[in-house]
Amino acid sequence: MKKLFKLILNTIPRPLLIRLSYVARPIIAFTLKGDKFTDPIDGKNFKSMLPYGYETQRNNVLSPSTLSLERHRLLWLYLNEQTDFFKPELISGSPNSSSNRIKLRDADINSVLKVLHFAPEQAFYKLFRNQKNLDYTTTDLFSPLADVKADICDLPFEDNQYDVILCNHVLEHIPDDTKAMQELYRVLKPGGMAILQIPQDLSRATTFADDTITDQKERAKIFGQYDHVRIYGRDYFDKLRSIGFKVIEEEYTTKIAPELVEKYCLAKGEIIPVCFK
Repeated sequence: MKKLFKLILNTIPRPLLIRLSYVARPIIAFTLKGDKFTDPIDGKNFKSMLPYGYETQRNNVLSPSTLSLERHRLLWLYLNEQTDFFKPELISGSPNSSSNRIKLRDADINSVLKVLHFAPEQAFYKLFRNQKNLDYTTTDLFSPLADVKADICDLPFEDNQYDVILCNHVLEHIPDDTKAMQELYRVLKPGGMAILQIPQDLSRATTFADDTITDQKERAKIFGQYDHVRIYGRDYFDKLRSIGFKVIEEEYTTKIAPELVEKYCLAKGEIIPVCFK
C-alpha cells in the first residue's frame, strides 16, 4: 500500500487528486473501520490510518474519513480547545472553560470571524464553510476549492481585512517567502491571529535552501518533496518576528494526554506557529 500511495502522490496532479478523493474516501473509510485510532475532527474510529509521504512514507498518518494529516488534527484540536474560533468563550465557571482561551472575537458573543484560508484542505473545507460564525474565504493559485485565485506574494485584498489567517504547508513552496509573509501580515487585522504551519526540521538551527538543485528527484530526496524550495529550521520563528508578527511557539502535543497523542496519530513535538499582529 505504501508504494501505491507514493506512486499516486507523485504522478497525479494535486487538483485531480482532490477530485478523485471524493469518490475513493467513503470506500476506504468503510474498509478501515475499527477502534484503534480516532480522527478527532469527525470522531470516526479506524483499525489503521493510511500511509502518506511524497518521498519517505509515514505510517498511520492519513485519516480515511477526513483525509487529515497529523498537522491538521493538531490544528483542529488547538483551535477547538484553546481559542474561540468555533464558538464564543465558554461561560465562566463551566468545568470546560479556560481563562487562557485565546479570544479572537469582539465582546459581542455573536460576532463573526473573517477568515482567510490558503490552499484549503479537504479536512477543513466543509467544516469551516458550514460554520455560521465564520465569514470564510479560500484562496490558492490552483486548488479547485479556492474562492479566489491569487498569488500569495501579491494578494488582491485590502490591508487589515482578516481576523484569522490559516496558511499551512504553503510557504515552503514559495521562492520569495519574505514577500509572502509580508502580504500575510498586511492583510491580517491588528490583533488578528495567523497560524502558519510549515514542515520543519527542529534539529536545524537555520533554514536550508539551494536553488542550484533543479532535478526533481534530487530535490525530493533533499527537501522531502519535489516542489519544496527549502527546509525550515528553528530560525523560522525569528523570521516571522522580523516581519512584525508576535509569535507563540506552541508545542501543543505536550499539553495533550500521551495516550491521545497516539490515538489521534499526532506528531510528537510538532510546534504550531501561532502569530499575532
